[in-house]
Order: sequence, then structure tokens, then C-alpha cells
Amino acid sequence: MHTYSEVKAPDDINIETHYLSLKMAMKAGKCPTDELSTTNFAVTSSRDIDDQQCRHVEIFTTPHMKFVFSVKNSDRMQSGYVGFNLMQRRWANISLNQDLTVKAFKFNSKTDTIGTVVLEVDFLQKKNANSDPHDTDKMAAEFLMQFNNMAFTEGQSLAFQFADKKLLVLTVKEIEVIDFTKMKDGGSGTEKRSPLGLLTPNTAVVFEKVENSTINLIGKSKSKQAFTSIINPDWDFNKMGIGGLDNEFSAIFRRAFASRVFPPEVIEQLGMKHVKGILLFGPPGTGKTLMARQIGKMLNAREPKIINGPQILDKYVGESEKNIRMLFAEAEEEEQRCGLHSGLHIIIFDEIDAICKSRGSVAGNTGVHDTVVNQLLSKIDGVNQLNNILVIGMTNRKDMIDEALLRPGRLEVQMEIGLPDEKGRVQILNIHTTTMKENGKLSPDVDIEELAALTKNFSGAEIEGLVKAAQSTAMNRLIKATNTVEVDPDAVEKLFITRKDFMHALEHDCSPAFGSSKEEFEKYIGNGIITWGDPVQRVLEDGDLLISQTKTTTTTPLVTVLVEGPPHSGKTSLAAQIAKNSDFPFIKVISPENMIGFTEPAKCQTIKKMFDDAYKSPLSCIIVDDIERLLDYVPIGPRFSNLVLQALLVLLKKTPPKGRKLLVIGTTSRKDVLQEMDMAQIFGTITHASNISTSEHLMAVLENVDAFNSNELEILRRKTAGKRLWIGIRKLLVLIEMSRQISESHRIPKFLCVLEEEGGLEM
Repeated sequence: MHTYSEVKAPDDINIETHYLSLKMAMKAGKCPTDELSTTNFAVTSSRDIDDQQCRHVEIFTTPHMKFVFSVKNSDRMQSGYVGFNLMQRRWANISLNQDLTVKAFKFNSKTDTIGTVVLEVDFLQKKNANSDPHDTDKMAAEFLMQFNNMAFTEGQSLAFQFADKKLLVLTVKEIEVIDFTKMKDGGSGTEKRSPLGLLTPNTAVVFEKVENSTINLIGKSKSKQAFTSIINPDWDFNKMGIGGLDNEFSAIFRRAFASRVFPPEVIEQLGMKHVKGILLFGPPGTGKTLMARQIGKMLNAREPKIINGPQILDKYVGESEKNIRMLFAEAEEEEQRCGLHSGLHIIIFDEIDAICKSRGSVAGNTGVHDTVVNQLLSKIDGVNQLNNILVIGMTNRKDMIDEALLRPGRLEVQMEIGLPDEKGRVQILNIHTTTMKENGKLSPDVDIEELAALTKNFSGAEIEGLVKAAQSTAMNRLIKATNTVEVDPDAVEKLFITRKDFMHALEHDCSPAFGSSKEEFEKYIGNGIITWGDPVQRVLEDGDLLISQTKTTTTTPLVTVLVEGPPHSGKTSLAAQIAKNSDFPFIKVISPENMIGFTEPAKCQTIKKMFDDAYKSPLSCIIVDDIERLLDYVPIGPRFSNLVLQALLVLLKKTPPKGRKLLVIGTTSRKDVLQEMDMAQIFGTITHASNISTSEHLMAVLENVDAFNSNELEILRRKTAGKRLWIGIRKLLVLIEMSRQISESHRIPKFLCVLEEEGGLEM
């Protein structure tokens, strides 16, 4: 191991320049004394580093990870080791005796001097928490004295001894450095955000308490100077971790926040009232909660109150309403005291449908839900109106919320947070892979745009799950599972997330909740479609025309087709092939076999949910298979389910929401029954799936399956030439499969015999 003391610098080279040119291999150790553990120094031996010549060092924990520390010598520090306190080791993810590369570091005084540092503060030990006031002005002066000329990095945590009080924990939230290189005559330099800087006696220190902390801060240094605008100028989509919601966020800003940018006097002159409520609704996992949380961070407002809907409810009479009043109490008090200049109070309700169900809709209760809704309505827009609140509600079930809450003046801005489009998925994937890219863990063969194209109908949460699944797949390669589970010692260097990992995750681990039913398609067309003649070709060509119509139409967003034909003619397989050819992001099958034992209301609810899910995707396809079985049709009587029939009649005529397109493919073996029920007329197009009726069609099927050799095929061609038959493709394939089990000498006679009995072959 080389140390600074072992290498002699030439006499004509400045000693400081000599130190800055060297690197050392050292090991991580503990801080040698309790006193040094509260100084935030990295402790070294003077035999390794002279802290008068080298004041700061870069510590490389890996080739791509480095941290800057200020250095202090101690005679009690073992040579070859760098001592860190517990907080430093946790922050830099350093373990004891870990090999480190240490390099001297020098700050540029013209560009790296800290102008302002924002520190989050809390008690180091929760048992010492109290409500005693902490004067932030005195804390700032003490902080500058204790840590003068030391290096600080955003995200770094350190212990702080303030006067005779207990130890506090500080976390560096934000650093702004002064750039003196652009200083004009008489100026003081410009400030810019930086992840790293050097503390000086002239640095402005700002303290903010950690969220949910009980520490009591007083004094002028407890918050940054307020901006004139309510919108934080440092707001950035990428930093906030939101992707694919640019349009939605712009619309919310225009409706809900634009008026708050102007001075309150201007709003008063206009006689205008601010928007007080926003409702974010849409499928699970699309980013509603994330957006609401980040709106609170984006605004220069009071710390948002985040409430889960069910938390409001209480079993005791009147307590639920009291909980609502308490949420608004602080805003009411400030409104009375400050009037127009009151700050903005944000209240975020997650799962708001839990407490705001339509009044009168909850049977058998004591009216608790109704009174909670009444209390919330009166607080948002009652007799004593508040103009300093913003209520943000989130739900997956907008249809369950009381209508009075959705009118103007209450939750008037209603924004659907839908599934991201391809551009949005690129943004989301970039957000979740940024850290891997920065640390060189993402293989160059990973194409983000390719992944975005393959993740149709994935929500933001499902894309995050895909990235996690790919990471787990990559990690699994480095785990040796023998008698014990061991990790490859060189795992850090070998760990790369590749395209193959993402493909494996897509194939085996992740599928969108609003995506295609691949398993069902495999069941119907796993062996492919045999194009045995013009009847099959005609149905597939009609399907291609309908797919094109659905994609390109601007006047008919709902396209319907009924595939009718005799039993076993392959109607379901043809419908599945058409759906697969469409390559729509949402494809589902409504099949009677999935509803065995369902009551009529349960069937209707399942069918309606399938259509509702389809409306959430820009392009969707639904197969309504075996309609007469869905209707429980029985010719004896005849009897059928009128409830299911009426539900299908409504849904097959319902136009999808704006911007959505839907292709519905129905199949039936009883076209005459559907005509009597006035259902066949609802379908825009009817196409016929035929049975096999000629020997030419029969031979086309036999030549496509590997069941008979060339001699056997020739015999069958002669035996069936010019003959008429009537058999469905599904039944024919069953007969062919059965013939495989028969010995060659009896195969042809047996097959012809069965074909005569089952398919009406004229012999």
C-alpha cells in the first residue's frame, strides 16, 4: 500500500501540488473517539495524510461512486485506515474494513463556495424529543463555527451539538453555491444549485424541520425567503419522478393554479374565486397519488395534509364529522387572521370514494356516510367559504362519489389520469432507469423506445414493476444455489441489466391489468388457423377491413361484427385470430365458460366491467363468445336471461368515450335466435363461418396436418373425390387426432367410416 509519506516530492515541486497528484489505497474504519464522531470529519493518521496540506479528500467506494469529506488527523487513528462515524458510513454505504481509494480534493473558491445551505433538522434520538423552542438564528451561528471550511453534499446527514441541548440530526436538503466568475463590477456573484460545496463564515444557513417532527423551531433562519409566486421556480418533471402526464399536469395548472400566481388584490378586483378542489380519477397504478403528492411539493404552500379516506370514519356518533372539521380548522383560523394574504392549505384525500359515496346509496347504515359528505360539502363551499384551501381527491371509482361534490365550487377540476401513451412510457422508463444508467448498470443493448412499444397498456406502476422484475432476473444470475445460497463475490462488477432480462420479465413476470388475454388466445389459436378455403379467407379479410376501420375512423368509434355459423365451424378461433391480427393493446374475451354458476346480476357486472376497462384504452377489442350461452338460452320454452340480454343490448350500442375506439366481435351458432331477440340487428356487420362441405376443402385440411403420409392422402383423395359432406373444422380435427392412434393398416377405413357417420360423407 502506498502512502503520501512514502513518496518523496521533488524539491522544486510545491508540496500542495504534490498531494493533489496522489491517490491511495486505504481501508474503512471506525471513528477513534466520541468527540471526533460529532465533527463530520473523516479521520486519518498523520502518517498517511497531513490535514494541513490536504484538507479534503474524495473517497471512492466503487469505481463509479465517490464522496467528498473534510479530513482531520488523530494520533489514535491506525495508519492505512480512514475513520468514519456511523452516519457517514450509512450515508456513503461504507462497511468496516472496506477497501477504498482515497484521492486529494481541492475546492475552487470562485465556483464552489456555498452561498445558502438548507438543512432539515430533527432529534437524533426520539426519546429526547420535546417542544422546547430552538432558536434557529443561534443554531446557524453555532453551525458555522463548528463546521467552518468543511465540505458538504446534498443528502448528507450529520450530528449537531447545539448548546446544552441534546444532539440533533441534520440532513443537507439543498445547496446553492456562489459563482464569482460571472460577477459584474460591484456585484456579489450569482447563486446556482449544486450538489457539493464548501461552507464559509458568510454562508446563509436555513433550518427546516423534518416532516412529522415535533421539534419547535423559532427565529428568522427557520425557512427560506418566500417567493413572490406560489409556484416553485425549481419545479421540474424529471426531478419530481412523474412521467407521461405532461398534458394532464398542464391542464390542472391552467385550471387550478394560474389564478394563484397573481397577487390577491388582482383576484379581488376581478371578483374571482380560486379553484378549491381537484379530483384525480382513473385506473389503479396510473400515478394519481404520486401527482397529488408532488403538487403539494411543487407549491410554496403549507405542508400538505395527506388523509386516507377510511381514516376519517369513526364508530362513535359525531366523531367522523369532527375529524373533517379538524382538517379545516387551521385554514379557518388563518383565513380570519390574515384574510387575503393567508397561505394556501392543501388537503389530500386518498381513496376519497370511501367517505364520499352518493348519499342514500349505502343501505343498512346509520347515515354516517351521508353526514360526512354533508360536513365536507359545507367546509369546501358552505356559508362561510374558505378561499385559502385546495382539496385534492383521488379515486378509482368516480361513479361512486356524490354528485354534489363534483359541481363547480367544490371538486370542479376533474382530471382523468389514464394509461400512458408510448411517449409517456418512454418518460416513465427513463425515470426508473436513470440511476442504473448513471452507475453503468444498464446494458447498452437495452432500448428504452423498444420497451415503450412493447409495454402497451402498462400503467406507471406496472412499468416500475417491470424494471424491478428485470433487476431481479439479473441478480438471480449471480446467485449460486447449492446446499447454501451464495452470491458471486464479484457481483457488483458483473451485475448488468440487459435486454434479455427485460424480455424475460415481460414474458414471465409482468402483464398489464388492462392488456391482452394471451392464455385465452393460446387456447383458441395455439395450433394456428387452417385456411382450408374461401369461406375462411373471406372471414379473415372482413376482419382486416374492420380492424382498419376501427383504427382510422373518425365517425364510428364503435365497430361491431357478428361471426355466425353452425357449431364446431371455428367461429371462436376466427374471432381470436382477427383480434390477434389487430394488435390492439387491450383484447379480452367474454366467454360463458368463465361465468359458470354466476347469477344474472353477477354476469351483468362482469360484462360491464370488461367494457369499462376497454374504454380506458385508446384501442380495444372485445370478443363476446357464444352469445346464446351467455344468455342462458334454452329452446325448451324457450327461456333466456332477459337481464343479461338487456345489458348486452345497451353495451353493444354505447359509444366509447372521446378518443377511445372499440371493436366488438360476437360469435353465435343461433343467428335465428338473436334475430328474434333483436340483437343480430345491432351488429354493424354479419359474416358467416361455414362448415367443410366439399372434398377439396377436406383435402386442404388433411394436407395441412401431419397425420397421413402421401400414399394415404392419395387414397383419401380418390375415395372422397366429388363427394359431399358437412362437418365443422373443430370436429374434423378431433377425428384426425383420433386416427393418429390407429395402426396404419386400419387408419384409412376407420377414418372414412367415422367421417361418414359424423360428417355426412356420401359413400
